[in-house]
Amino acid sequence: MVFFHPYTLFLAALVMVWPTSAPWAQDPGAAPRLSLPIRCAPGRDCWLVNFVDLDTGKGVADYACAKRSYDGHKGTDIAIRDLVAMKNGVDVVASAGGVVKGMRDGMADVDVTVNGMPSVKGRECGNGLVVSHGAGWETQYCHLRRGSVAVKKGDTIKRGQKLGLVGHSGKAQFPHVHLSVRHNKQVVGPFAGLGPRRACAASKQSLWTDSALAALSVESTAIFNAGFSSAALKPKIARSGLMAGKQMSRRVPAIVLWADMYWPTAGDNIRFRLTGPDGRVLLEKAIRVKKTQARRFIFVGKKRKTSQWPAGVYRGEIVLTRTGAKSKPVTISTNREVVLR
Repeated sequence: MVFFHPYTLFLAALVMVWPTSAPWAQDPGAAPRLSLPIRCAPGRDCWLVNFVDLDTGKGVADYACAKRSYDGHKGTDIAIRDLVAMKNGVDVVASAGGVVKGMRDGMADVDVTVNGMPSVKGRECGNGLVVSHGAGWETQYCHLRRGSVAVKKGDTIKRGQKLGLVGHSGKAQFPHVHLSVRHNKQVVGPFAGLGPRRACAASKQSLWTDSALAALSVESTAIFNAGFSSAALKPKIARSGLMAGKQMSRRVPAIVLWADMYWPTAGDNIRFRLTGPDGRVLLEKAIRVKKTQARRFIFVGKKRKTSQWPAGVYRGEIVLTRTGAKSKPVTISTNREVVLR
């Protein structure tokens, strides 16, 4: 499934089309060193979803020779958990100091599939800003929350300064910040920098600071959200953040354990286990991933067969494992609890 689409650069109220040149620059100039553009802990409360597509043709290739992107993607996408996290507020901050070249605010935080792509034509970046760093270098921050942009055109900003909040505006289907880097109007992949495009690892010329690169080097496959429900549910409901309750009635018709994931890979195994208050296993199911996906929502459940469920704590465990000669071993797990009263 493709979640994001090519973005549009804006300067104040003017709209300019993204350059179609190759996604790397030739003259390094005074390349900025980039810190994280968001106040969060990658792998814990935010997740790196899409990288810059370094394949100049119709294919897809990220800096590590994988395909954690989509065709023509020109930035680095870092997502937060759900709409409740967005409402609570997650800061977008300056990756490097510079001067604000242009900004926009006022667009609604709406899943672009609701109103369609034409509704954001020419404003695909949503609320955001462009920062000039000199010597032809600039960064762009997209999809900020409406009313949160904290700087204006002409402002001089410092590294780490708050620019706004993570939002859902423009051509986006869930809350995240999109950071794009350009040099002389050519897109630069911050992991590859100006070094080899297909080194299959972060280049020595990476634009990230050492601490930012370390933080962003966590495993991309993640179980970023999970929980319980009393019935089968649609991904949109779970992703609203409204399914985080830790109590249910003993009379619910079913106990459903669900999980939301980034980048499950073909061949991965996902195991669900549900245990009751007495420790007895009520449900155990293994699912083999048949297709690599940027995002996948999955659930299993057990129906009630008695007048009510036994009272107490029910525990759910979700484990993803990856083995194989062509990939490094991966084990990712998460646990959830719900109390039935």
